[in-house]
Amino acid sequence: MRIAVIGGGPGGLYFAALARALGRQTGQQHEITVWERNAADDTFGFGVVFSDETLGGIEHADPVVHRAMEAEFARWDDIDVHYRGEVVTSGGHGFAAMSRKRLLQILQERCADLGVDVRFRTEAPDVDTLAREHDLVVACDGLGSAVRRRYADTFRPSLDVRDCKYMWLGTDLVFDAFKFYIAETPYGVMQIHGYPFDAHGSTFIVEMNSAVWKAAGFAAYQRDWQPGESDEESIARVRELFADVLDGHEVLANNSRWISFTTVRNESWRHGNVVILGDAAHTAHFSIGSGTKLAMEDALSLAACLHEEPSVDAALKAYETERKAVVQSTQRAAQASLEWFENLGQYVDQEPLQFGFNIMTRSRRVTYDNLLVRDPEFVARLDTWFADHERRRGHGDGEVRPPMFQPFSLGGLELHNRVVVSPMDMYVAEDGLPNEFHLVHLGGKALGGAGLVMTEMVCVSPEGRITPGCTGLWNDEQRDAWRRVVDFVHERSPAKIGLQIGHAGGKGSTKLMWEGIDQPLDDGNWEVAAASPVPYREGVNQVPRELTEADLDSITQDFVDSARRGAEAGFDLLELHCAHGYLLSGFLSPYTNRRTDRYGGDVQGRLRFPLRVFAAMREVWPADRPMTVRISATDWVDGGQSPEDSLAVARAFVDAGAAAIDVSTGQVTSAEKPAFGRSYQTPYADAIRNRLGVPTIAVGVISSYDDVNSLLLAGRADLCALGRVHLYDPSWTLHAAVEQDYDGPGAPWPMPWRAGRRKPQTGRTDGPKPRLELVREPASGATRHRRWRPTAG
Repeated sequence: MRIAVIGGGPGGLYFAALARALGRQTGQQHEITVWERNAADDTFGFGVVFSDETLGGIEHADPVVHRAMEAEFARWDDIDVHYRGEVVTSGGHGFAAMSRKRLLQILQERCADLGVDVRFRTEAPDVDTLAREHDLVVACDGLGSAVRRRYADTFRPSLDVRDCKYMWLGTDLVFDAFKFYIAETPYGVMQIHGYPFDAHGSTFIVEMNSAVWKAAGFAAYQRDWQPGESDEESIARVRELFADVLDGHEVLANNSRWISFTTVRNESWRHGNVVILGDAAHTAHFSIGSGTKLAMEDALSLAACLHEEPSVDAALKAYETERKAVVQSTQRAAQASLEWFENLGQYVDQEPLQFGFNIMTRSRRVTYDNLLVRDPEFVARLDTWFADHERRRGHGDGEVRPPMFQPFSLGGLELHNRVVVSPMDMYVAEDGLPNEFHLVHLGGKALGGAGLVMTEMVCVSPEGRITPGCTGLWNDEQRDAWRRVVDFVHERSPAKIGLQIGHAGGKGSTKLMWEGIDQPLDDGNWEVAAASPVPYREGVNQVPRELTEADLDSITQDFVDSARRGAEAGFDLLELHCAHGYLLSGFLSPYTNRRTDRYGGDVQGRLRFPLRVFAAMREVWPADRPMTVRISATDWVDGGQSPEDSLAVARAFVDAGAAAIDVSTGQVTSAEKPAFGRSYQTPYADAIRNRLGVPTIAVGVISSYDDVNSLLLAGRADLCALGRVHLYDPSWTLHAAVEQDYDGPGAPWPMPWRAGRRKPQTGRTDGPKPRLELVREPASGATRHRRWRPTAG
């Protein structure tokens, strides 16, 4: 084949070398030309970091390159977090880094040995011409890719420019670990990411949000920069601000200027026989790894697909299928990490040990259990700290146990652990009446170990139902049926049971979920009403009638009557449903609330009716029992509720007497585009908790006890609500305790079940398997150290 490569960075050079080497294995002499506009010895940046997984792939694909790289690596295990005069250290992480300049030299030498034609200081010909004259064109032309712009209609790129400002620098200070330095300056919080890349220097990245950057005066130094020019005035200021970190060492510049990170995504990575690779196709924030690493992984995958597939077309399809899922997963983790650093200021009240855990688990890839394997001593310190910290806050007696099994006092309601069974609509009621299914469903979850079990959304009126199968509390017969469920929970378990009440609003009068979710009934529809005549799905769902003042009075009374009946039924907690596009959520969202009266407009106007309902319910709900509110913190749509709005909503409800905010997102409109993924809604609970200082309940694809422990220990939530895992395993909490070798008051087994507490043995007869084994290479080993100690030569 004739292959053209645009861009002679690590991704382009590594692909060229691999494709040439793999072709030789099958007797194919691919003609490969690389065009690079810069000189061979030009490079921007300092060091690059690789994971063990990436290095394993490089070793397998090209042992020659791997051996040359391995001879250069700085390797270390520790992460140090320098925060408020303390250093929090965690080991077992396994990093390898090297000089970017040396990496380019290795790849250039490999290409030369294999006969790749690399043309430095040469602009690539027009891409259309290259595509006609070559079998394959690989565009590795970086963040500002001209090829991506040329075929934008095909690639359909999105470029998300973020808030933080950062600058790549180097220093002759050789760090002995991966370093985070958190500096609380008069201008705000700044941070440094630092790591060694050889025996002579380290990468040194300074980052801060734009408000801090402006307050520190960096904006005054900005101008139109010449290629290769560094911002020397800002660099001098960095030297002053971080003099204690540098300890007299130099700060080194290399085209070093302030940058706003841009996340690049493309819906497609190919246009005919042209394919994009590396930063041209995707970027991921530097805080979870290097773009060089991702580009070389792309190169490895593309070369392998070309080697294995029968045609270029098949190879490009296979490449995109194989790599896209991996890259998207990496980008989700990078986005979580990026947003964590954007919001760093909300964590600076945390104690050092918790802050250290928080920064290490920010991307959700490193977790409580993951750290337990890497550094069990560190996690043991955290568990002890958390137990004491919660005792000081009034939760528990300081007994050390897994975080999820620490008790919690929610507005005076004592919960024996931090697990909540999330409200889940069952759609099996008749005329709003709960039945034996609800008794078994909720009673079984209570027996299964959760600290708090929530009902589904119980509707305040027949016309307030989502479907004909929804439960209600609009009459005393329903109250008495609910009392039977409540009594069972109280008599047979230590769990508490909460009542969530709401009104479907414009999302009412629809089919049962399994018959057609959010679809209107075939017959027997009732009129729906909402804040404004905005249907959930245009052309499908009913256009709701806009509520009048008289309607609002009547609906408020419905909520009050249901709350009173809930208290009479004996529920321990009352939650007002103001999320997911139902009636009160429809008032809160500017997307669905188009009113021009006092119940619309700004966030204070949109809050007026939901707050009125909450206050009226609080009047009849017993003072010694807490109330909570579930909100949608974002609508996942342009024109919807903003993060600032959600903070104002949370604050208003807490000021009105809410003991906690149950933080969900979305479901306000069918036009939403949620960033779905593991624990994807938890950053909103995190922000409300840490910015406002109020208790929060986190929800949203929290699917493992590891997730729960990680969220709680990092201080991102006080309670975790899980839904689907409890449908899969009603005794999920008890089983999580067994998996963690915990047997205590945070997870009491019902006495009739206790004989089944231990996991059945699966062929072992020599006793229980140890929970963990830590394998760490000796500190005196030839290549890996807990700390990086460069040696002469």
